[in-house]
Amino acid sequence: MASQDEDLWELSSEGCYVALARDHLSVQTIMDRVRNPAAGAIVLFAGTTRDNFAGKPVKELTYTAYKKLALRTMLAITRELIKKHGLKGIAMIHRLGTVPIGEESILIAVSSPHRQAAWRAGEEALEECKSRVEVWKREEFDGEEGVWRANRDGAMGEKVKS
Repeated sequence: MASQDEDLWELSSEGCYVALARDHLSVQTIMDRVRNPAAGAIVLFAGTTRDNFAGKPVKELTYTAYKKLALRTMLAITRELIKKHGLKGIAMIHRLGTVPIGEESILIAVSSPHRQAAWRAGEEALEECKSRVEVWKREEFDGEEGVWRANRDGAMGEKVKS
């Protein structure tokens, strides 16, 4: 299934669901995507915008993506993980646009018969998303011009002159 409107882009296939959205992300909705009677565990990761980075006060984050490619990459990641960990379901949704402090920018939910596989797959899904998915973020700091950077942990952005 593929769907695209101006606020939600999504793909799904055989227990896998991925999406990019402009609106607030719903924890309940993403957990319901992976709910399965054969699953004894659902693990949820919620990544939120924090108020600082490297000692600088963050005002907000803005995310953009190469949507079609990002969705295909996200779906490939979820397919790999469902097979590797024997999951019953996996869902990943990333928010685009401006994400204020304290709000979710990504939700990942996984279900499996046992908790260990769910824990491992959830963490691996996040790491794979951060290293492979075509999403970029602009960090807006108080009193400074914003900086675009790849959506990776711990790497400072570099200003690019127009």
